[in-house]
Amino acid sequence: MAISRKSIGIVGARGHTGAELIRLVARHPALELAYVSSRELDGQRVEEHVEGYRGDLRYSSPAHEELPAQGADIVVLALPNGKASVCVQAFDAAGKDPVIVDLSADYRFDDRWYYGLPELTRHKWRGEKRISNPGCYATAIQLAIAPLKDLLAAPPVCFGVSGYSGAGTTPSDKNDPEQLRDNLMPYSLTGHMHEKEASRHLGLPVEFMPHVAAYFRGLTVTTNLYLSRAVKREDVLARFQQAYAGEKLVCVLDEAPWVSRIAGRHHAEIGGFALSADGKRVVVVSTLDNLLKGAATQAMQNINRAIGVDEYASIPL
Repeated sequence: MAISRKSIGIVGARGHTGAELIRLVARHPALELAYVSSRELDGQRVEEHVEGYRGDLRYSSPAHEELPAQGADIVVLALPNGKASVCVQAFDAAGKDPVIVDLSADYRFDDRWYYGLPELTRHKWRGEKRISNPGCYATAIQLAIAPLKDLLAAPPVCFGVSGYSGAGTTPSDKNDPEQLRDNLMPYSLTGHMHEKEASRHLGLPVEFMPHVAAYFRGLTVTTNLYLSRAVKREDVLARFQQAYAGEKLVCVLDEAPWVSRIAGRHHAEIGGFALSADGKRVVVVSTLDNLLKGAATQAMQNINRAIGVDEYASIPL
């Protein structure tokens, strides 16, 4: 029996995440691209810019008020922070109700939107059609903290390093290879958006210090967890293994994961589990590809759930 295919539009598809999402859609048995928008690439063929995509589709640049008329069943907003709401308002004004997945931070603090970190929020899924995709760092931080959340005695402290693809395509010091050469660049050392996001969804304060390095993709977060009682390492490991048992996109390791081993992979890795001498501080290391499990892959998990197909459809496991 033929699979009923759904159409999907991607708004803001020029960026790194948009390209990854196009590749995932291209291999999906139940999705077809209706449009991909980019003002900079308007009129150019998508296959000329995205390896792995074949077809005649060209980039377009509809105004936000024209998006509802494009007719897609699913719309992904891959726009900078602060740009999503005008698009959402256009659909509301037109009386259109597609599945909307927002990759920015705009709706991560809005209780009317489902916060789609499946491994931690799957039980909260109520068939919502408005889905806020978590941030890359926020995903790694929450996965590293959640299994020990009930034992915490103080705010977790997280040190993060990402590749410069996380800074997007708009030129800045944080994605300039020359500025980053032989360098580690700290930024937003308090109040980072992902610090606020992780704190909100974990329900406890999190401290986070991000840095950007000279490599392109992937991130690592080293987290100090201060506990209310002493624990044994085997018990910590067992907690993480139990928490993520059966999760195809979270791999619990005994050793600390390396960021160089996660680039281009669709899952997150969590490991290390080093204990202080008194057993009341645990250090956990989490890694993921910021463009994949930190963005496009997680969006695909959410899209798959929204259209009622296998959560991992089109995602290489």
